Amino acid sequence: MPNHLRPPTVVTDRAGLDELMGSLENERVIAVDTEADAFFSYHQKLCLVQITAGGRDWLVDPLADLDLSPMGEMLADPDRIKLLHDAEFDILLLGALHEFRLEGLFDTRVAAAVLGSNSPGLANVISARFDVQLDKSMQRSDWSKRPLSDKQIDYARLDTHYLPELYEQLYAECVERDRLMIVESECRRLEKLRPVQAEVQPNDFVKVKGARELSPAQRAVFKELFVLRDSLARESDKPTFRVINNQALLDVAYRCPKDYRSLTAIKGFTPRMATRMGDMVLDAVVRGLEADPIEKMPRAPRKAGALDMDDATQELHERLKRWRKKVSDSLCIESAYVLNRHILGRLALERPNTQAKLESIEGIQDWQLERFSEGLIETVTRFLKDEKAGTLPTKRKNRGR
Repeated sequence: MPNHLRPPTVVTDRAGLDELMGSLENERVIAVDTEADAFFSYHQKLCLVQITAGGRDWLVDPLADLDLSPMGEMLADPDRIKLLHDAEFDILLLGALHEFRLEGLFDTRVAAAVLGSNSPGLANVISARFDVQLDKSMQRSDWSKRPLSDKQIDYARLDTHYLPELYEQLYAECVERDRLMIVESECRRLEKLRPVQAEVQPNDFVKVKGARELSPAQRAVFKELFVLRDSLARESDKPTFRVINNQALLDVAYRCPKDYRSLTAIKGFTPRMATRMGDMVLDAVVRGLEADPIEKMPRAPRKAGALDMDDATQELHERLKRWRKKVSDSLCIESAYVLNRHILGRLALERPNTQAKLESIEGIQDWQLERFSEGLIETVTRFLKDEKAGTLPTKRKNRGR
């Protein structure tokens, strides 16, 4: 921690939380970050909330049995600016675990990227602008352990400490370069994100890299092992990779061991693991071998908001992506900030070839219409002409994989 910084205030009781909320009452700009324990538990917990405002830093301990509802009210107040760096994870975490919503967001990561930063991660941005090196060694620390170490406290407070000053710089530059509307439209999109509670399904095994390379019989075994691992992880409240990592799970499916000796010969499957779960793993292998081989892999689950497109629509989607890439390269910003994937998908499906049709696309912003209408309409019109002439390319190999 830089020597000139005074220690942060750690909030572990109601009196401390009341003092914090009182201090924030008249603050217009408030920096926020969170820490969770996804690397150490199956059922993720909110372990820490970092706040900076008015030149002070606070670390709020949600594991101290605090009623955080006053903080939720602050986060939802659209009249106060909340500064977060790469806010998507924090928004979904706070929404899933505490049903908090966030309004008045200014995402400093988005602003840095929109201004052309090729490395808009917090450590890189802080280093470039303030010549301060953030120690990221605590990034995957176990934030559920108490007491927090001095190193954890130093690390956590710096995630928000520089955000107010960073905001002042980035905001002014966005205004100067006429890019503030790009940041604001992305922040409004992020504010609308809502967590999706999705249970792990047996066919989710297809998402594991390497599962497709197994034989049909081995796939059936792997599916049983995948389901078993999720059950063990859930019961023990450990992330799945800490129960059995993907490579060891694939190797078990590949070798189909029949006893403890052959099971523990597999790299990554220790004798201790065999003692704890060996019988269950061997039983899963047997169930998989007795099941029907999986000749055709199930379709991977679609991402939330993913659209079903036929071949022609896929072709237009690709052309729009190529157009977007040229525009983003010319502006030196990430493609998603020119048009996000949701709008790009709607453009491909609805094929707007006039200004009126383009203006009816859900989610498209006035600044995007002002800057990009001509290029978008031209791209769609050329596609429609090629489709009518029958000159669209044939279906690509491996599409959808």
